[in-house]
Amino acid sequence: QVQLVESGGGLVQAGGSLRLSCTVSGSIRSIDAMGWYRQAPGKQRDFVAVITSSGRTNYAGSVKGRFTISRDNSKYTVYLQMNSLKPEDTAVYYCNAEIRGIVDISTRDYWGQGTQVTVSS
Repeated sequence: QVQLVESGGGLVQAGGSLRLSCTVSGSIRSIDAMGWYRQAPGKQRDFVAVITSSGRTNYAGSVKGRFTISRDNSKYTVYLQMNSLKPEDTAVYYCNAEIRGIVDISTRDYWGQGTQVTVSS
């Protein structure tokens, strides 16, 4: 079975930094786009950043210049470097990947369990 596991969340003061990681495991043929989303209490899940298999990136306007997404294809891992954190960045962060399994004809989306990021003022 395909599984995504996030790590690196925690509590940090405003202006601090965190680095999130997400590693994919299982019977995988290929991984296309990988990205990060976040959801604050009582709010919808919002897009944060995405990176394609070729390394092209896109960011939500609220995190441009502060967050950097990257990936290591040999390790099936995507990272989110979060700098200059603000209290409004507080949310559960979810890893997302577009994956084709060994027995799959088409890709499907997989989600991690989420990791809590809390930024204090």
